[in-house]
Amino acid sequence: MIENTLASSRNTLSVTYLCESSGVSRSGYYAYIRNKNDPDSYLNQKELQDQKDFDLILEAYNHRGYKKGRRGIRMRLLHTGIIMNEKKISRLMNKFHLLCPIRKANPYRRMMKAMKTSNVAQNLLERNFEDYGPGYVLLTDITYLFFSRRRIKAYLSVVKDAFTKQILSYVISLSLEEDFVLETIELLFAHHKMDIHTDALIHSDQGAHYTSYKFIELLKSKEIRQSMSRKGNCWDNAPQESFFGHMKDELGDLKNVESFEELKTIIDDYMDYYNKERYQYELAKLSPNEYAEYYKTGIYPLKEVIEEPIQFIEKFKRVRNNVDYFSSTEDISAKSSSS
Repeated sequence: MIENTLASSRNTLSVTYLCESSGVSRSGYYAYIRNKNDPDSYLNQKELQDQKDFDLILEAYNHRGYKKGRRGIRMRLLHTGIIMNEKKISRLMNKFHLLCPIRKANPYRRMMKAMKTSNVAQNLLERNFEDYGPGYVLLTDITYLFFSRRRIKAYLSVVKDAFTKQILSYVISLSLEEDFVLETIELLFAHHKMDIHTDALIHSDQGAHYTSYKFIELLKSKEIRQSMSRKGNCWDNAPQESFFGHMKDELGDLKNVESFEELKTIIDDYMDYYNKERYQYELAKLSPNEYAEYYKTGIYPLKEVIEEPIQFIEKFKRVRNNVDYFSSTEDISAKSSSS
C-alpha cells in the first residue's frame, strides 16, 4: 500500500507519515523494498517456492478433470510421492484463489409408489457396513441425473461393496422401469460372481424396485439375502447416499451434455476414476481398488511415502476374526442340518 501511494503522481504524503499510519518502521519498509528487488532474497525465494508448490497442487486438483478439496489434493500428491500437509495446501489455495468444491446437502429423496408392494425385507444390516470383508455386504440404490439444456432426466442404478467402497456394477437408463435395476444385479453376478460370498446380503431402501416381485425372485435365484432400510431413514443406507452426493458434486453441471450416449461415456469415465483413483481417508488414503488389494495382500501401497496406519492393521485383523467366526458357525449349522 505504501509503495503504491508513493508511486501515485497525486501523492503529497511523506514516507514517514505513511509508515506511521501503517504501523511499520521506515527501516522495515526499506528492507522490504530491498528484498523485493533482490531475486536471491528470502521473500522472493519463498514466493518462487510457493508458485512451484501451487503448480503441483493445481495439477492434483485437476487430475482426470475432477476437482478436489484439500484432502483429495493431499492424497493425490501422496500417490505421486509428494508429501504436503493440508495446512500448506489450504494456504496456497487461498493465496492463489483456487476454490475448493463444497459438498451440497443431500436432500431426502421421495420414494416412487407406483410399483410399491408389501414385500419389505428385514433390516439385517443395522448399519454394520464394515464388520465383514469384501463381498459380504452389498449396497444398492438409484439416483437421478439431469443432463442437456432441456433437463432430460436419466436414472443410475448402482451396486457398491460396503467394505471396499468399490462400485461393482451400474446401469444408466432413461426409464425408471424396473428392468435396469434387474440388469444391475445380472451384471454384478456376471462380473463378480467369484468375489461374492455365499452368505452375502444386498441392502437397499424400501423403494418400489426393491420390493417388486421380479427383484425379489431374482435375488432368490442368485441365492443372495435381502436387507432393507427402515422406512424414511436414509442413514440406514448412508454410504450409498454419500457416494451419489460426491459423484454429483464432482461431475458438476451436465447441461452441456446433449446426448444419452455422451452421458453414458461420462459415467463410465467417472466410475473408472472412482474405483482406481478416487482416494478416500476412510480407505487409508487409497482408492477402492487399492484398498481391496491392500486388504487381500496386507501390503500398504503408500508405505514408501508415509507410515502404514495402525488402525487399519487392527481393523483388518478384527474383520478377519469376524469372517472366521462367521464361517465356523456356518460350518456347524451345515453339519447339524445334514445330520
